[in-house]
Amino acid sequence: MHSKGLLFGIATGDALGVPVEFMSRKHLQAKPVVGMREYGTHHQPAGTWSDDSSMSFCLAEQLIEGYDIELLAKRLCKWYEFNYWSSTGAMFDIGVSTRNAIDKILKGVSPYQSGECDDYSNGNGSLMRILPLAFYLKNKPIDQRFAVVREVSSITHAHIRTIIGCFFAVEFVINLIKEENKFKAYHETQNTVRDYLHLIQIKNAEIELYNRILFDDISELSQDEIFSSGYILHTLEASLWAFLTTDNFHDAVLKGINLGDDTDTIGSVTGGMAGLYYGFDQIPSEWINQLARKDDIFELVNRFSRLE
Repeated sequence: MHSKGLLFGIATGDALGVPVEFMSRKHLQAKPVVGMREYGTHHQPAGTWSDDSSMSFCLAEQLIEGYDIELLAKRLCKWYEFNYWSSTGAMFDIGVSTRNAIDKILKGVSPYQSGECDDYSNGNGSLMRILPLAFYLKNKPIDQRFAVVREVSSITHAHIRTIIGCFFAVEFVINLIKEENKFKAYHETQNTVRDYLHLIQIKNAEIELYNRILFDDISELSQDEIFSSGYILHTLEASLWAFLTTDNFHDAVLKGINLGDDTDTIGSVTGGMAGLYYGFDQIPSEWINQLARKDDIFELVNRFSRLE
């Protein structure tokens, strides 16, 4: 069951990264994350996941009921206002663009117009929640796949640069569902996304920013060439790199997290890919057992699995 690995992978990678968010690579090289830690950056108990998982679970739950942007936006507002799908009953982490967009929705702005779209609004706030969409889109035509990714991202992040990153991530997960070899899935995704972006005449300047993902092989780069900030491009590159340069869930998420900086989102995105690909059973049980709201995630998985 791919979806079980994906959803638990998202939460596990997120929870492993939460205590060291914003810590430098140099610091983590000296004291690397090797398992669940307590307290740290956000002063939370071990196993606490953040906004990445909360919003991913809101999306998964909405897809179970049926794709609807208005209702998805209401779910995100419910998380923001009332801690719905928060891990501890209190929201402790949210990005600036996400907060601004949800504030607009709460004031009556349509979720079709709420997302920020200037050059400075290209954080990873929609990438962190987008992966469950692959299960809804996997058998739909590419025009619909792109349009839906654009809509879901644009609730909070409407710039084409972020939409490209989210589109690549969702296409990659779709190919991981269908393809037994992750490198074959990666090359298939490169070809599909590259061709489609040219077909719909996306500006070359935006496509070129993704050259290392779309035209080169991200897995061939050294760690020193990989950045790990909250910028959409850096998070996607770091997550793909950590996943493609390891051969199991444990090593993939820890390699991503120990890059430093935006550790919870890199852990979450890497964890989603790796959990789906290697399977739920390959996620260390001691990590699963420490997760906040573990039983609620199991229950969500049981409902979400009908989309497979």
